[in-house]
Amino acid sequence: MPGATPRGVQKVARTAASGSSSSVEPSQTLRGPQDEAGHSTRERSSGQHPNPDKPEPKRRQPPLPKSLHKKQEFRGLGAIVVIGAGLAGSEAAWQAAQRGVPVTLYEMRPVRMTPAHQTDRMAELVCSNSLGSNLPDRALGLLKNELRRLGSLIIACADRTAVPAGGALAVGRDAFSRAVTEAVEGHPNITVRREEITNLSPFLIREGGRGVGSTIIATGPLTSPALAQAIRQLAGQDYLYFFDAMAPIVTAESIDMTVAFRASRYGRGAEERGSGGAGARSEEAVKHADVQSTNLPIYQSTNPPIYQPPGDYINCPLTREEYYAFVEAVNAAEKISLREFEQDDEARRYFEGCLPIEVLAARSAEALAFGPMRPVGLRDPRTGKRPFAVVQLRQDNVAGTLYNLVGFQINLKWGDQERVLRMIPGLASAEFVRFGQMHRNTFINSRVLLRSTLQWRDREDLFFAGQITGTEGYVGSTAGGLLAGLNAARLAHGAPPVTLPPTTMMGALFYYITHVEPVGGSMGRGDGFQPMKANFGLLPDLDPPERNKRQRYAGYTARALADLEAALAAQQVS
Repeated sequence: MPGATPRGVQKVARTAASGSSSSVEPSQTLRGPQDEAGHSTRERSSGQHPNPDKPEPKRRQPPLPKSLHKKQEFRGLGAIVVIGAGLAGSEAAWQAAQRGVPVTLYEMRPVRMTPAHQTDRMAELVCSNSLGSNLPDRALGLLKNELRRLGSLIIACADRTAVPAGGALAVGRDAFSRAVTEAVEGHPNITVRREEITNLSPFLIREGGRGVGSTIIATGPLTSPALAQAIRQLAGQDYLYFFDAMAPIVTAESIDMTVAFRASRYGRGAEERGSGGAGARSEEAVKHADVQSTNLPIYQSTNPPIYQPPGDYINCPLTREEYYAFVEAVNAAEKISLREFEQDDEARRYFEGCLPIEVLAARSAEALAFGPMRPVGLRDPRTGKRPFAVVQLRQDNVAGTLYNLVGFQINLKWGDQERVLRMIPGLASAEFVRFGQMHRNTFINSRVLLRSTLQWRDREDLFFAGQITGTEGYVGSTAGGLLAGLNAARLAHGAPPVTLPPTTMMGALFYYITHVEPVGGSMGRGDGFQPMKANFGLLPDLDPPERNKRQRYAGYTARALADLEAALAAQQVS
């Protein structure tokens, strides 16, 4: 919308231009990423070296979204309340305010600090300072470009405060949070209140069957205990989780099926669902099956070819030697230490009931072979024998493009984790879209509780956004805040909420967390709902399918941006 830049953003720009050290550094704000010598990393990455005798041309920086000229009087359902001023909450407040709706943004810091935050600033990054890949043909790069198209404050501030990071978008941590804070506090339609919310009832009151205004809950993984209890009462005891145990996920196409094989234990699976699959046949019948009359996969690398019965799992077989080498590597790998606030009695009970593989391996060299790597009920079709140990992978999404490692809760540092997991036969060249981890994390079961618009299942005026919905990562949280803020503003204006196409990264991510089928109770929960980050495995196949990965990713990107434009035009989103 037209108008002047918010006061906070003006302050950032003025300070940067003057070279003052009290705000964003000039090299981070006006000229983009530079190295220690002040040379543009963009120029160097293109293969050209900067000429010290020739002044570098000025580069145009993407402007921050502009706010309104003045605070507007709004008559509708009422002002929007946003609880939590992290990435999602700050973005949600900005999006609603940009559309002329007054917003009250609640943040409990510094009145009540979390165990991880160091300041009272909005959008403080408590872990890495990287927002992931900025390349246009990567999943996070595509998600960022969708957010740029929709006028994201968070991505605009990240672009303005970027530091050299190769193909990734990394930021100066303090400069970034300061830029977001000043922009939000300077917006004429946003009122910031520094106090802890412990009771949701005042924000959920209805008048005449209609809400007094929409509420967006974006309190993140470190939601205060009192508010977490209020959310639990709203969601139900079984649908709010306080700890996370995530198994690694790989792309199906990256699994080496000349090594791995499909099968269910004891031949269970497709035949039990009455599909008439060849898994119900005897081994002798499969061995002598007519090649022309069966659609069973063929191991072309064997002589004679081996026909593979269908099964619900992909199995990676290990010999005795491979198994003990794997256990030795797990024991030698560097572990992630639990933080102090993850070591209370509730955390210890949870982690004991959901042991990571490194804990099992440390207790006994054979523990994994009798636990998640047990081979009972399986035979390798190449040998006809039961492997010494097996790692099973289970389909993780409807499209069948992602598979998770069953029972592989793991808490190794990611570098060591990748090295160790690539020792599993069939996963040497696997593409990991998510590594395993175990940590404290507050999130709801969005599959049961939310719509893909991020509205509550049975009321239009309540939204959830950010990591509390089960999205992973900084950019995923930002995307949730943007969609919730946009839809809350549309609701206030009497317009229908926006539903993004599943061919876009935003649409696919929110469809996944609100529709994903349960994968079992391996995490101590009957439904097995787990958080997810943006990845190309969430998108539907191209038509026609593209086998070349680079061309396929480029096709995903082009389709997503085109479909986003069409959806915004069709739904009249400005």
